[in-house]
Amino acid sequence: MSTENVSEAQIMEALPGLHRALIDVVSVMNRPERDTALLELAGLTLERALFPLLVLIERLGPIGVVDLAGRVDRDYTTVSRQVARLEELGLVARRPSAADRRVREAIITPPGKAATDAVDTARESMALAQFQAWNAHDFDDLVRLLRRLADGMNETPPERS
Repeated sequence: MSTENVSEAQIMEALPGLHRALIDVVSVMNRPERDTALLELAGLTLERALFPLLVLIERLGPIGVVDLAGRVDRDYTTVSRQVARLEELGLVARRPSAADRRVREAIITPPGKAATDAVDTARESMALAQFQAWNAHDFDDLVRLLRRLADGMNETPPERS
């Protein structure tokens, strides 16, 4: 196994394929019918537009609406209304931020956590079907490398010399 760094030429050659694969993954994950199937498998009747917000609030909360809106690429006012709807449903609560009292942050409630737990169980079922034919080494590499890619993408991009 080689330990030398990837070359610029290798990156440039592979980049279109990598970019296409990432677009394909994001496209599949953003399909409305995928969310609908996941909600159905989880036994939830939640509005599809609220679903990603609920999951992000559970994973990242407490979280402010501005941060949440930026993560889902939606307008702040739209997300604020949707979080209010989640609050009406008893799935999230809003409270003043400990860091900045002007900011109201959303947190998951016990019924919201039960809903995201059901989604996690449904997601596990889908993943088991997706990866059952993979060998353990390839699967472990995928998880490790995808985490490395996500961490690198979340860092401030280095300036190119």
